[in-house]
Amino acid sequence: MITVEDSVFTAKTVEEAIEKALVTLKITREQAQIKVLEEGKKKLFGYIPAKVEVTVKKSDGVRAVEFLDGLFEILKINGVCELKSDDDKIEIEIQTTNSNTVIGRRGEVLDAIQCVAGAVANIGREDYKKVVVDCENYRAQREETLINLANKLAKKAVEKARKVTLEPMNPYERRIIHSALSENTEVKTISDGKEPNRYIVIIPNNAKSYERRDRKGGRNFGGRGRERKGFGERREGDFKREARPARGKKEIHFGTFLGNSKNSDKTEE
Repeated sequence: MITVEDSVFTAKTVEEAIEKALVTLKITREQAQIKVLEEGKKKLFGYIPAKVEVTVKKSDGVRAVEFLDGLFEILKINGVCELKSDDDKIEIEIQTTNSNTVIGRRGEVLDAIQCVAGAVANIGREDYKKVVVDCENYRAQREETLINLANKLAKKAVEKARKVTLEPMNPYERRIIHSALSENTEVKTISDGKEPNRYIVIIPNNAKSYERRDRKGGRNFGGRGRERKGFGERREGDFKREARPARGKKEIHFGTFLGNSKNSDKTEE
């Protein structure tokens, strides 16, 4: 283990001290965090050596993990974060005795943790690095649930020749639905609404449009009583009737609980 004393290097000049540190620590300059403690300078007799403190720079993934561990301690969440990948994509796995606390309803808490971890990992970066935080394989299970749901509802939309509207989802989950049905030749998907209530509509290619039909010889149900033949005005006893819904078929509005338990049953527009 390298102590503070081990990370301090001296030489005639700052550059020489830094080079000495890089060789000793076996790291590149990009991997080093350098702090100049004293500038070297000549004296009448001899010189005052330069002194630098050089430590290995923490990776983006390590910084994110350390932040989450500190956050869990403050929130009194019994969980430990493990860095699974720290390359092009940072992957963090959370081990906990209470997954419901970490995952939350439909993954809302886990998504919030992932958002914060992403912000910490990308501090000082020009190009954004993707961060994925998972707990007990929730992400894969949720994705499988959404793919099965997408295929099931696409089939239903084609059978009924009607649009199917799903419940609001976050961008990540909408992207899964779009991707799952991207190669389906019988339907297309669109996103509608505004965040946070943006949702997906599955539209079958055989969707039929229905028009409201007026009853032959019936009353006008638009709220204005028509004048009866033979009368100049409506009778006092006449009253307004509220408009009845059209008898044509309607699109299906699908609202379902997409739970986060293990057994719960191309890009975003």
